[in-house]
Amino acid sequence: MTNDKPAMPASPLLSVRGLSKSFGAGSTTRLVLDGVDLDVRRGEFLCVVGPSGAGKTTLLRCLSGLMEPTSGEVRLDGEVVTGPPSRLAVVFQDYSRSLMPWMSVSANVELPLRSKKMPKRQRRETARSALEAVGLSAGVHGQYPWQLSGGMQQRVAIARALAFEPEALLMDEPFASVDAQTRTDLEDLILGVREQFGVTVVLVTHDIDEAVYLGDEVVVLSGSPTRVRERLPIPLGEHRDQVETKSLPRFAELRAHVLNLIQREKSTAQADATPQQS
Repeated sequence: MTNDKPAMPASPLLSVRGLSKSFGAGSTTRLVLDGVDLDVRRGEFLCVVGPSGAGKTTLLRCLSGLMEPTSGEVRLDGEVVTGPPSRLAVVFQDYSRSLMPWMSVSANVELPLRSKKMPKRQRRETARSALEAVGLSAGVHGQYPWQLSGGMQQRVAIARALAFEPEALLMDEPFASVDAQTRTDLEDLILGVREQFGVTVVLVTHDIDEAVYLGDEVVVLSGSPTRVRERLPIPLGEHRDQVETKSLPRFAELRAHVLNLIQREKSTAQADATPQQS
């Protein structure tokens, strides 16, 4: 006999419920996130976009435990996140500030591994493997970050995150500070990393093309105070190519849909901010 009972959906790796975040106090209080609900499935590549100032980075910081929400909660595998979990790693936009300029590339990647009390030889081997996984050969490992291009420095930052063997990789506009060609290379790199390591990825970006190209789904945020405006599946196949995928009519349709949502949010925000004449 065959079991025709449909499989139950797996519980999300990350679950956000009623997440709100405000800054200031009294009359100066500013509500940035307003009751955000969001699930991230294990192994998913989720891209988050929204109008400028929509609180994308604030949301990511709350997800990572780097910022405490005003209300609501974030759960990792059912456990409430109250600080940075060891099972998550974050890659920031400003790689120049996240890498230690006085330490070699290899030492930068090894740095967070010291908290795991790994033997020195194991730390070096783990760092070497992570650096090779992001396309940095042995000749680079002994150099210093300031000797590398911006794209190579961001590869080091990604390698450092991967070396920690996280279950989820949270990325805050990680390719915004590099040139266009390097950006496409890094986009394909992170797709390869996701496939090789099976890591869950949440990527915040202001680039709509990037979100549609990379994501299994795209979450569109509203203007501030931020809520989830729409969650859009991206049915472009598992294997993507910078030229072929972005030439697909379906890619253009999805891109236009996301752009239209963001433009409408911006128009609404501008209308709300315009004083009404009597």
